[in-house]
Amino acid sequence: MPRFRETTLQSTPSVPRKERIKDPKDIMRSVDPAALYMLEKAKDQNLISSYDRFAAQQPQCAFGYEGICCRICFQGPCRIKPGDGPGSKGICGATAYTIVARNIARMMAGGASAHSDHGRHIVHALLHAAEGKLADFKVTDVEKLNRVAERIGISAEGKTENELAVEVSKAALEDFGRQTDEPCTWLRTTITDGRNKKFADCCIAPTAIDRSVVSLLHQTHIGTDADPVNIIFGGLKCGLADYVGMHISTDLSDVLFGTPKPVVTEANLGVIKEDKVNVIVHGHNPILSQTVVNVAKEMEAEAKAAGATGIQLSGICCTGNEVLMRSGVPIATNFSSQELAIMTGAVDVMVVDVQCIMPSVQAVAECFHTKIVTTMDISKIPGAHHFAFDEEHAVESAKAVIRLAIEGYKNRQGMVCDIPQIKSKVIAGFSVEAIVELLAAINPETPIKVLTDAVEAGELAGVALLCGCNNLESVHDNNHLTIARELTKNNVFVVTTGCSAQALAKAGMMAPEAIEEYAGEGLKNFLKRLADANQDKLTDGLPLVFHMGSCVDNSRAHDLSTLMAKQLNVDTPKVPFVASAPEAMSEKAVSIGAGAVAMGYPTHVGTMPPIEGSPLVFGIATQIASDVYGGYFIFETDPMVAAAKLLASLDNRTWKLGIHKKTAEKYETQLCENY
Repeated sequence: MPRFRETTLQSTPSVPRKERIKDPKDIMRSVDPAALYMLEKAKDQNLISSYDRFAAQQPQCAFGYEGICCRICFQGPCRIKPGDGPGSKGICGATAYTIVARNIARMMAGGASAHSDHGRHIVHALLHAAEGKLADFKVTDVEKLNRVAERIGISAEGKTENELAVEVSKAALEDFGRQTDEPCTWLRTTITDGRNKKFADCCIAPTAIDRSVVSLLHQTHIGTDADPVNIIFGGLKCGLADYVGMHISTDLSDVLFGTPKPVVTEANLGVIKEDKVNVIVHGHNPILSQTVVNVAKEMEAEAKAAGATGIQLSGICCTGNEVLMRSGVPIATNFSSQELAIMTGAVDVMVVDVQCIMPSVQAVAECFHTKIVTTMDISKIPGAHHFAFDEEHAVESAKAVIRLAIEGYKNRQGMVCDIPQIKSKVIAGFSVEAIVELLAAINPETPIKVLTDAVEAGELAGVALLCGCNNLESVHDNNHLTIARELTKNNVFVVTTGCSAQALAKAGMMAPEAIEEYAGEGLKNFLKRLADANQDKLTDGLPLVFHMGSCVDNSRAHDLSTLMAKQLNVDTPKVPFVASAPEAMSEKAVSIGAGAVAMGYPTHVGTMPPIEGSPLVFGIATQIASDVYGGYFIFETDPMVAAAKLLASLDNRTWKLGIHKKTAEKYETQLCENY
């Protein structure tokens, strides 16, 4: 089936492999002016960062790049060579397609593990708080708790909020360890009937997160499954388990800390203040970081007593997004430039939890006065301070972190700080609930119809989710910014999460002024109508692109797509909705992408995952997936071409939906279910 109305476009990359990395030895691989400023400084002072290490790693191993290096057992590593001889298979006889499928499936298991273990931590915190075991946490958003309980079939009648929270938490824990064949509750109750049937028909509906991960690792063990289609379908099941873990994380974090609403803040290294005690929160889990935010307000006097003008909090990666969304804490930077924040010389403490924390931050910190504080048992860095964080002593731990930072501030007096004075205004905090509330100002009865009507009328070209990481295979932030500019210029409503959101925030694309600069006429008119209807609530206007939160908050974007599908009375593969990870890097990106494809989205990846070593597996990802699930991968490393492919995907869906609707009206039949 055609994926684009423009037949010259393909799902395969337009750029040959050896031409994908431009100037691989050039360390000035960023379009962020603050990052470039710090990279110049790093060169002058012989400070080493990820940019230097990326250049030093070039050229990288072609076997690993294409996914045809097998290290599952230690007879190897086996590298698959061209031809039909014995070197064309691993020692066990595994072919390239088996090896590529196993490798990529194991990445999905890794990603699902990371998101879901994060989710489990949130569930335990809510459960223990509701049971009265944690004095520092409570149910903050009762309305969200009631909505989640109702959705999963738990009655709130006659129950206190803590009793209800206990029941909801225990239902969430069942999704981690259920031993029956019932699909996960957080999958079954959050998707369309069509997706539930599809996943049941294809036997990929996960029954439990832990079981899905264990099963996939077993399936990909040496001598188990050699069928690449079966392995990839096992991977999709794990991708959906990842979706469950993300959704639980989002829902219960909202219950614990509040559902985000629009906030005004700033982004980029200019948010770090020389005259303040600077604490950066970094990682992904909001439990400690939100407590640090709450406690910091109470400790301003201690900071001022040390000679500072106050405490300046800022964030990196998704912990930063969590506290940005709920408390307006500014963003310092994103993944690739995390070491550069320390090189300003003004960061007193960087407190980290889990995921995407470069081990090298400690080495850079040792060149300055900065203290790196690890907080989780599973995430330590040699040489760093370790404050074992537990929820029973959350406030005590947060205060200890801030007092360490105050001591750091005292120690850096007389030292040189060099902070690039570059930052942008940011309007963020757009949970699905917040977006629906904005739409309800125009249509209170059916808010989401405001969005679907704009798409069906051609005012908007569709909706796009920009998400994911940084990857220096591309130039830092360039893919995110280029694709966002092209999509908004062509009237796409853009929502965003993760490091992609941080790239767009730093570049000023979350300020109202960006609408005039970048939006096409249709998007401009849509956003103006939305802003006018909400002017009593939005003193600072609306942004060009809408920040939905951290990487687990991709579940919010899924919910938006599902709302659109239900309003249009179609399944999600017919919705003009696309996803893009312009600078994907982590295992989590692979599992998120697998889940997105299973949900039926055209899913662009701007940096190549290791699957080109098998044309068969590549075909499963780009073609067979589309035939079965309606979603498919678009691999494209050129951001301008990638934007063209995303626009063509939206155009194809909008055109096809219109044809099917007109046909149904003309012949008075049911809407065609094909996609």
